[in-house]
Amino acid sequence: MAHKRSGGGLSTAQQAAKFLGVSVLAGVVLAGIALPAAGALGLSAKGTAAGFNDLPGELTQPPLSQASKILDAKGGLIATVYSRDRTVVPIGQMSPNILQAIVDIEDARYYEHGALDVKGILRAMSNNASDGNTQGASTLTQQYVKNVFVEEAGDDPDKVAQATQQTVGRKIKEMKYAIQVEKELGKKKILENYLNITFFGEQAYGIEAASERYFSRHAKDLTLDQAALLAGLVQSPSRYDPIDDEQKALDRRNTVLARMAQLKDISPAQAAAAEKAPLGLKVSTPKNGCITAVNGAGFYCDYVRETFLQNAAFGATKEARAKLWNTGGLTIKTTLDPSAQAGVLRGISKHVYKSDTIAAAVTLVEPGTGKIVAMGQSKPYGFGKNETQINYSVNANMGGGIGFQNGSTFKPITAAAALEAGYKPDQVYPAPNKMDYPDVTTCSGQTVHDPKPTGNESESEVGPYAMPEALAKSINTYFLQLEQSVGLCPVVNMAGKLGIVRADGKPLKQIASLTLGTNEVSPLNVAAAYAAFADRGVYCTPVVINSVKTATGKSLTVPKSICNRAMSQQTADTVNTMLKGVVEDGTGTAASLTDRDTAGKTGTTDSRLAAWFAGYTPNMAAAVWMGDPQHKREMIDVTIGGQYYGKVQGATGPAPIWKDAITASLDGKPKLDFVTVPLNIPNKGQTPPPSSPPASPAADGGNDGNKGGHHGHKGNNPGGQIGGVTTLGTTNGAIGGLTAGGTTGGTDGGGTAGATTNGAAGGTSQGAANGGTGSPGVLLPSGGGTGG
Repeated sequence: MAHKRSGGGLSTAQQAAKFLGVSVLAGVVLAGIALPAAGALGLSAKGTAAGFNDLPGELTQPPLSQASKILDAKGGLIATVYSRDRTVVPIGQMSPNILQAIVDIEDARYYEHGALDVKGILRAMSNNASDGNTQGASTLTQQYVKNVFVEEAGDDPDKVAQATQQTVGRKIKEMKYAIQVEKELGKKKILENYLNITFFGEQAYGIEAASERYFSRHAKDLTLDQAALLAGLVQSPSRYDPIDDEQKALDRRNTVLARMAQLKDISPAQAAAAEKAPLGLKVSTPKNGCITAVNGAGFYCDYVRETFLQNAAFGATKEARAKLWNTGGLTIKTTLDPSAQAGVLRGISKHVYKSDTIAAAVTLVEPGTGKIVAMGQSKPYGFGKNETQINYSVNANMGGGIGFQNGSTFKPITAAAALEAGYKPDQVYPAPNKMDYPDVTTCSGQTVHDPKPTGNESESEVGPYAMPEALAKSINTYFLQLEQSVGLCPVVNMAGKLGIVRADGKPLKQIASLTLGTNEVSPLNVAAAYAAFADRGVYCTPVVINSVKTATGKSLTVPKSICNRAMSQQTADTVNTMLKGVVEDGTGTAASLTDRDTAGKTGTTDSRLAAWFAGYTPNMAAAVWMGDPQHKREMIDVTIGGQYYGKVQGATGPAPIWKDAITASLDGKPKLDFVTVPLNIPNKGQTPPPSSPPASPAADGGNDGNKGGHHGHKGNNPGGQIGGVTTLGTTNGAIGGLTAGGTTGGTDGGGTAGATTNGAAGGTSQGAANGGTGSPGVLLPSGGGTGG
């Protein structure tokens, strides 16, 4: 909060109070303080000074709040954020002009007296008593102490008022600490600290920020007239603000120059020349916060801030993290690839205008590392028309909204759960064009019945189908039958292992339409899940920060992505082989990258409220959402980005955006191939195999605790290895997640842990004796971890 020093005139009552205060202080000084220049200091006084010696003996000097810089992965500046715009510089980087000007106008005897100026106090007493005017008697050291109190008060208006109140008690406190500071720091360091802490108006704290704000130059380059202007502001930044009132500022500047000449620190000729100079302002606009982010990275910047404020790596409590963030001076290097970010923005802008009712969002995640490489959307970060502060790419607790149904991009998760349970790609179902939702059983054993019918997109889509063709054509009825056979709970568990949670923080709705993507999720979570397919079954928690350094150069520990195997390599390779077919000869052909192996899946929701494409190469994954953020406008007979759509589908809207957006992120990266597997699909004319579940679900057991852990070790340690996912991780999660593992198990094999909330340890045991211990939990960007 900006604060003002006196200088605007005092009432009669205020003058009387100030005179009384100075008188009492003079009495205190004369009663027992030997001047610091003479050596040791003692104090003995009665009355209002009785509590002097009872004050704490040490002045706590808080670190000065400074601007923090958020950088991309290559070191480029994304944004500057600060609670107070300040850059601390050593006295050697301050112009001698400002050092002399500030001393001459604020405390001309600074180098002659000690912490207190008795002569100044007596002079103030005499002048105030004789002519009714008031003079202050505070030394620069005392002013510095007061500014320390103001800095410590932060943005709390009550504490700021207490730090600046005109009372004898505050003055006595200020005096004692001034004595301590003078002994400990010395004149030069106090002057340096004073010029770094003082408020100069226009949101500028410290001489470096003030120089940049008013003259767009460094403090070391200030000319005499510029230094005099800034020195004159200290008394009352608002009254002498040169942007608000040039004449008052000019008069005040010339007063400073005249004082410097009077004290013979500059010659009369120098003073005259400087007084003739125009103000010469070259004002730079204050730029603070993610709204200033370059390359459309405002939402990415905001996600970095949320990660910092919510992650236990940066402080045990939210108050501690907020204090560290607001103190600033941090250099935060992120995982953002500027080329990829530019590609995302180009890809979006080619297909969706910011003025469109329909919006789009894209997030890129690197397989194997969890690094969030780029994040952007069609509605820019801001407060104006067609702008928003809601990050469509992330969950609500990280600055996003309630999420969006992801449609058929969920089907590969069902397919992975089925493969893990022992089903094969050649599993065939009749898959009629329309059917009623089948009854399904939730993880708690409740049977869910939904009488409504559903069907496939086209009337010509009638089975029988095997899994690859059903994925390529996105056959709804096939996946409802597959989900019923596999069981709803294994599908829910697979989603958890892949980091799929509802964007609003609530558990996934366990309903028959789960496989059709009816839960509202975020593009970031979908991109991270598909990155696990790209990395042959290993899911890595998304991360956005590479490193953090404090103002002193100290490196802070940052959250690391923690990777767990969500499925076997065989399962992932099989899914990749099938989704490669989706892009080559299915609904995703518009996303095909001709020179790289590409896999992916389209998604379109009922009523065309949302459309998706999620896809990947072996070294990059991305998810694209398109729809109405208000969940109202159906994408039927609609114009988006200047193009008319009769009906928007994942193949027609998001897929082309995905292709354009991801291309830049792959520039310079090696061209890798998927490990593909034979699918052994019978010819259409052959009799399909029975659709009953396999007799032996998997070599190592099924996916839940009742079937045995698919990833559990054989022999003496049959416990399951994979944990559920945190739904709303906060500061309770252990850093690194090493203590968050849960215990699962079954009679002959380990089970999958249930979902963990708030980073608490453990999962839900689904078995009985001989259950294994889950793997280490996972720390999410918001601070929680997965149960093992």
